[in-house]
Amino acid sequence: MPTSFSPAEFGFVRVAACVPELRVADVAFNATQIIALARDAAARGAHIALFPELSITSYTSADLFYQDRLLNGARQAVQDIARELAQGDLGNLFVVVGLPLEVDGKIYNCAAMLHHGVVVGLIPKTYLPSTNEYYESRWFTRSIFATTNQVRLGNAEVPFGPDLLFELVDAATDVTLCKVGIEVCEDLWAVTPLSNDQALAGATILLNPSASVELLGKAEYRRELVKQQAARCLAAYAYAGSGPGESTTDVVFGGHALIAENGSLLTESDRFSFESHLVVADVDVDRLNHERRVNSSFSQATTTRHFRVVRLNMAVPEQQALLRHVVRTPFVPSDMSQRAANCREIFAIQATGLARRLRHTNSKNITIGVSGGLDSTLALLVVLKAFEKLNKPLSGIHAITMPGFGTTNRTKNNAIKLAELLGITIRTIPIADSVRQHFKDIGHAETLHDITYENAQARERTQILMDVANQIGGFVVGTGDLSELALGWMTFNADHMSMYHVNAGVPKTLVRYIIDWCAEAEYSGEASAVLHDIADTPISPELLPLDDRGNLQQQTEESIGPYLLHDFFLFQVVRNGFEPRKVFFLAQQAFAGPLVAEGAAGNAGLNSAATTSVMRYDDVTLLKWLRNFYKRFWANQFKRSAMPDGPKVGTVALSPRGDWRMPSDASAAAWLAEVDAIEQELNLEDDRAHDA
Repeated sequence: MPTSFSPAEFGFVRVAACVPELRVADVAFNATQIIALARDAAARGAHIALFPELSITSYTSADLFYQDRLLNGARQAVQDIARELAQGDLGNLFVVVGLPLEVDGKIYNCAAMLHHGVVVGLIPKTYLPSTNEYYESRWFTRSIFATTNQVRLGNAEVPFGPDLLFELVDAATDVTLCKVGIEVCEDLWAVTPLSNDQALAGATILLNPSASVELLGKAEYRRELVKQQAARCLAAYAYAGSGPGESTTDVVFGGHALIAENGSLLTESDRFSFESHLVVADVDVDRLNHERRVNSSFSQATTTRHFRVVRLNMAVPEQQALLRHVVRTPFVPSDMSQRAANCREIFAIQATGLARRLRHTNSKNITIGVSGGLDSTLALLVVLKAFEKLNKPLSGIHAITMPGFGTTNRTKNNAIKLAELLGITIRTIPIADSVRQHFKDIGHAETLHDITYENAQARERTQILMDVANQIGGFVVGTGDLSELALGWMTFNADHMSMYHVNAGVPKTLVRYIIDWCAEAEYSGEASAVLHDIADTPISPELLPLDDRGNLQQQTEESIGPYLLHDFFLFQVVRNGFEPRKVFFLAQQAFAGPLVAEGAAGNAGLNSAATTSVMRYDDVTLLKWLRNFYKRFWANQFKRSAMPDGPKVGTVALSPRGDWRMPSDASAAAWLAEVDAIEQELNLEDDRAHDA
């Protein structure tokens, strides 16, 4: 299993947020610490290293900013640091440091971008806080009052102004990896942050050298501010705050370093450490670009600011290990409290959506097929909650179990027992005889267990539900889930169809957790025990005959693959728009090593929760099911194009009226060709042939 990757190939840029040890007004010491920490960032493979505001002099130098000794020392130090960064492995690192800079008799609080031995840009601060403990307007001038757009440093003319963006280009391919925007501290806290316009001008990575004091509650506010700005700008946002060495006179600085991406915190540092420290994360620029492409609010927004773009070449390392956690279950939070909160919220959305349909149709009755499996159980619980929300009598819920050739006693008994415990009347309508008559009518042998054999049972069940709904003046509530919609794992015009599809937005990996949550939060006693047993039931449509011992001969994941993998693929393909090569790479990262306590067991994925640790999926298995995902997803769009209404509950939905509009006859050839190419590169063709 590969443990390294090419950043240029997969769209990752490694960012370090650095907090150096610092002495107030000691430029020589501070420069030494900056260089040392930059070396550490480079050793960790960082492409960009961000340092705090005024890190060369210290933020708290106060009236010492008027001193020629400090100003001249800072001007010389930034050039010295740049030259030092040209040495050895540091030559490819982009470094942002802070310094006071005198220009035409005015002092500006600046961020300097350094690369390959030179200062390539200077960004003066725009918003100068002068309230409470802050007094910047005493020393500094706002960027809008600058009278020049370039500054001479040594023998070079350096671009100067808040209108600079930095385009980082792969020197080998001339492909742009990202654009970088820089705003200084308060520029983020302002009503209209400069980073808004930087993002609209194409910056996907936003950097903030900062000096933010520590007050009760401020760390959490700062954290949320960084996350929210990353979300608002559909960008990565790195923040490096001044450390405790700045803690002089009446204020304390914590040295808070954070890196966020599109609303999620990738990493953050501990605070209050006097020693130099840094945090590093791989930012997924591909993901950010996809988010911007599909976000109409972003594409329709404009900025009146004009930006100068400084184009900079970088030598991208061929291979490095990924510094980013890839979640195996993107639909299921690993944090138990967050998982419970998500389950509660989704359950409420489902029940409210159904309640609205019941109110609109003035329906007092519904029919629902219950099998004792995961999906129909969740749908039944949603129906019950909707009826309770509207104070409708539970007698209007007509649950019907329809045992067929493959129905097990476990599922049938659980369906009946649960309905009785919930106070719902359940009808049992066996379908074997009617299906046999149908086989006779169309001339199909009952011993031929093909697709006709299976689908005839599914359509007979749907016919019963529809006809009973007509009898009682109600409608049918569907039970399929999001994962089945993605894979087309339903019978067209059978379990594919209903008048309202309550589970349409819920992926299979999450269904079991919602049922377990209901067992704990909504029910107790015997009902809770039955729900837990249903959650542990193997996933099967129960359409093939049982063996001589009454056991299942058909398990869904043995046919179409582990839902654990398919839900992972679904998220990466639909939510992030990634190409097969990147999906495969991320799957390698996510499923390398044991799968611990994530509800999977063996290669059967979700078929049992009893085993908490399984072996990883190897490359052959990952590619086998990735290929199957692309084939099934593309081939079954026609089913999704005709799907009934159902509530959207998360960021991935497949309704043709909302999130996903795909031609039913679209070709998967380009995507499958890339899977073929991966197999050829890994020399897996023989393995696939043997597996087939």
